[in-house]
Amino acid sequence: MNLIPARLEQGRMEGRIAGARASETAPNARHAVGIAAERTRTLFRNAPLGTTAAAMTCWMLSAAMIAMGRVSLVAGLLWIALMCVCLVAHLKLCRNFRMADPADEAYGIWLRRFIAICAFEGLVWAYGGIALFDPSNFLQELIVLLVFSAVASGAVSVFGANIWAYSLFFFPIILPHLAFAIFYPFPMHWLLAVLIVLYLAAMTSIAHNINAQAVESLSVQFDNLELAAQLRVEKERAEEANIAKSRFLASASHDLRQPLHALSLFVGALDGRPLDAESRDIVGNIAESVAAMDMLFASLLDISKLDAGVVTVDIQQVELSRMIERICRDFEGEAKMKGVMLRRNHPPSVMIESDPVLVERILRNLISNAVRYTDQGRVVVVARIERETRRVRVEIWDTGKGIPEAEAVNIFREFYQLGNPERDRAKGLGLGLAIVKRMATLIDCPISVTSKLGKGSVFKVSFPLGDQQLPDAEIATPAVQGNIDACLILVIDDEQAIREGTSRLLQSWGHSVVTAGSGAQMLAQIAERRDQPDLIICDYRLRDEETGTAVIELLRSEFNDDELPAILVSGDTDPARLAEIEESGILLLSKPVAPARLRTAIGSLLRAKAAR
Repeated sequence: MNLIPARLEQGRMEGRIAGARASETAPNARHAVGIAAERTRTLFRNAPLGTTAAAMTCWMLSAAMIAMGRVSLVAGLLWIALMCVCLVAHLKLCRNFRMADPADEAYGIWLRRFIAICAFEGLVWAYGGIALFDPSNFLQELIVLLVFSAVASGAVSVFGANIWAYSLFFFPIILPHLAFAIFYPFPMHWLLAVLIVLYLAAMTSIAHNINAQAVESLSVQFDNLELAAQLRVEKERAEEANIAKSRFLASASHDLRQPLHALSLFVGALDGRPLDAESRDIVGNIAESVAAMDMLFASLLDISKLDAGVVTVDIQQVELSRMIERICRDFEGEAKMKGVMLRRNHPPSVMIESDPVLVERILRNLISNAVRYTDQGRVVVVARIERETRRVRVEIWDTGKGIPEAEAVNIFREFYQLGNPERDRAKGLGLGLAIVKRMATLIDCPISVTSKLGKGSVFKVSFPLGDQQLPDAEIATPAVQGNIDACLILVIDDEQAIREGTSRLLQSWGHSVVTAGSGAQMLAQIAERRDQPDLIICDYRLRDEETGTAVIELLRSEFNDDELPAILVSGDTDPARLAEIEESGILLLSKPVAPARLRTAIGSLLRAKAAR
């Protein structure tokens, strides 16, 4: 397996943690820079349109005043020329800003240039106000003031992102008119002065409010971005932890299964030998321990297969009533021994449309848990048809200890158990409900639990309603196992103990066995043999990165038989490897392999070969 070196992985993790800590220690300083930079970008986005509109207003007003003889030609043309200089300066600066696309930290010099142009443009407008002022014509002054105040008001939306740019543009436009109203004896000049003061106060307040809202909005935006960045980091950490967990489980599972698999084979070989009573008890105890370990590894493998997405769903019509009856019969003995009443209540014929294997595993696990965790009272399995939603809801009620409300979600996590701090294996492994949840999700069957502490629990799972016309009852006749004739089996495994254990077990069943530690060694072993092998048993992960699938393809090619039966044996739980094995189409047995299971698999493959 190609693993990322531990130091490299640790370095990456420490780098991310340091980055996260840095983001936590100085978010305000970084936000302040980002907010100021974004406000500057807003200025440069708004300036081209706003300054162009202001310049056109200047040109039209100046041309009208020149035409009516209200201003001298020289003064009017000078104002137009100065406004053209302002417009060109704004547009050129904005163009250069877009092309440069400066970083947040480099916004300052661009902002200072922008403010300088705004100040100059404000002075140009002040010059225009002075040039157009006529102390003998109050009506002209009102018209000019109206136009100038309109331009000044529009500056709020254009320059409001920066209070300095706005102020240096706004006040030079209006203040000359306030001075005229105060110092020149216009009719009602004091009223006009008061109105201008109120206008200045109102526009200043509006500008400050807009600026504050912009800062607040940007601050919230940056906070959200910061939160999103932290969530991404946490998500990456969780994903890396999950990958590391899968790698660890795959590696540890494989390494632990190797000796356990060999032990299982030796126990199987011993079981067929004549032993005294005490020795047979010892062998029986060893077999029970191996079976317990096998149950743990099988559960881990189920989790990995479901996570890898290699479990195939076979949707068909399933007679739920018979399935519930069969499962309940299997647990009646255990329930009676505990003094618990196991009842079922369902219509005589309920059909669902789902995968029968996964449905049975879900129901079997839920009913098993209900019986296991109920010390007195009853367990009731109920099936209800919901015709409105075209679904069947199966409920498993028990009068057990119940589940605290806060733990209802946690019980579907891996290795999570209530009331088992000592990790007593007799109370289960804590994987059953995690597997059930994954299987229910796979076949789109919602599962839920409600419980009252000290009163009991009810698990509910909903299945799609099937065709309620029952198919003709057919009793499947199991294939007769019979004895398998002695055959030649090739065994490839890089562990000497496993090769020896497998060889002894197969020989005790009457087969001839050739063993090797790699594909090349096996080719050398069979080079001088004339008989054709009947079956290949190969470990998936061999030395020097050789895989069992590659060895099986090599041997099939050597014997010119693409359908030569083969069994892959693996202790891997890595989802990627499971998916790869699934794609090969070769039968996979997970370590440790019980002798009976291995014998069944061999018989099935050899009978299928004989049928072909």
